[in-house]
Amino acid sequence: MTIKDIKEHMINNYYPIDFVLDEIRDRYKFDVTCQGSVPQALEAFFESESYEDAIRNAISTGGDSDTIAAITGGIAEAYYGIQKRLQAMPLNTLMTI
Repeated sequence: MTIKDIKEHMINNYYPIDFVLDEIRDRYKFDVTCQGSVPQALEAFFESESYEDAIRNAISTGGDSDTIAAITGGIAEAYYGIQKRLQAMPLNTLMTI
């Protein structure tokens, strides 16, 4: 299944996503509602090319970016997996504590 297929399914069945991230970055504000976080998280994934790219997209939206990044990260990990160098980062950090 491609990202395009997933996006089409989400739009047809769940959330009307009628924006791209570049259009909302300047005006998006903190919003803890599902409608104010989930579509943004999905679009961050839809516009990505890797796990890391998806997380960067999510954080760059601003607003409730930690929640958006958490949602995006779960979706992106299921689709892309996580690169080895990113998998090692938490373990390396724990070793220095």
